Amino acid sequence: MLIGVPKEIKNHEYRVGLAPASVREVVAHGHQVIVQTLAGEGIGATDEDYRTAGASITDDPAEAFSTEMIVKVKEPQAPERAMLREDQVLFTYLHLAPDPEQTSDLIESGTMCIAYETVTSPTGGLPLLAPMSKVAGRMAIQAGAYCLEHPHGGLGMLLGGVPGVDPAKVVILGAGVVGTHATHIAVGMGADVWVIDRNPQVIEAHWQQFGRSTNSVYSTRDAIERHVLEADLVIGGVLIPGAAAPKLVTAGMVNDMKKGAVIVDVAIDQGGCCETSRATTHAEPTYVVDDVVHYCVANMPGGVPRTSTYALNNVTLPHVLTLADKGYREALLDDEHLRNGLNVHAGKITCKEVAEDLGYDFTDPLDVLNA
Repeated sequence: MLIGVPKEIKNHEYRVGLAPASVREVVAHGHQVIVQTLAGEGIGATDEDYRTAGASITDDPAEAFSTEMIVKVKEPQAPERAMLREDQVLFTYLHLAPDPEQTSDLIESGTMCIAYETVTSPTGGLPLLAPMSKVAGRMAIQAGAYCLEHPHGGLGMLLGGVPGVDPAKVVILGAGVVGTHATHIAVGMGADVWVIDRNPQVIEAHWQQFGRSTNSVYSTRDAIERHVLEADLVIGGVLIPGAAAPKLVTAGMVNDMKKGAVIVDVAIDQGGCCETSRATTHAEPTYVVDDVVHYCVANMPGGVPRTSTYALNNVTLPHVLTLADKGYREALLDDEHLRNGLNVHAGKITCKEVAEDLGYDFTDPLDVLNA
């Protein structure tokens, strides 16, 4: 199979679909790889590194997009979507539910689109989303601590306080992967951490892991409102796989929050869990609503591309090899968990949550694969 690795063009996105070591594995399986020049610059990988791994280098993005399978990191931007065609496989993060324009373009292209974020595991997890959730959860506390500084619009608080002065109250919505890793960093920095989740088993697991170093709360509207209004920093880490994030923090709550409080909405890739959230970039990461600082960068892990790329490649490479070795049809028919990643194929929406959120008819992936 001929595989293309384009250079990412989303604002301040420095990750790359395949690192040189991953390319070497793909080539060892008998496949060819075309890498766009400088695609690995953000992770410290040169074009020569890719040549040594066995790739061909092109300075034309259209050539990288003319391949049988395109391996990316972020959703294709409008100029990239214009280069897609119906006999290709696109393997990347998509986050379609809050993005009707991208969804429409992918349907029109006829391309087979497999989304990292909806590939599942036998244990029910999201193994291709998890590494970036870990990174984003850890970064969320760093970003929140920075935004709490007065010059950046915040309350002027040190997250962990000092002896004799209270630490910041950090409220984390969701005790999943994002919430767990945000908790690690917040506890390590000495914050007063409150974690809210609606799954009793998840709350129990959180207690087993962190004990009295945090406070765990069962999620109700009352609990969310009470703790958000008391918070100095709110981390939004909720997720419904494939679907738009629920709006847990209302505009009214934001209006009543402390002046200079901070919201870091990690759920922004799926539309955000705060009514006042809108996607921002690393170039302009924050804005203020009702004196509350909002940090809503839609590709947070892109800020640490070396860590993120290698963490992502660890989990995506086996699937890249399977798709290339077997061909997409056999690979998807053989593996229901990889098949769960199929969001769009032959102009049909094959992810139920995306179809429901955007008003499309849902087509069972097996129907289109067996057609």
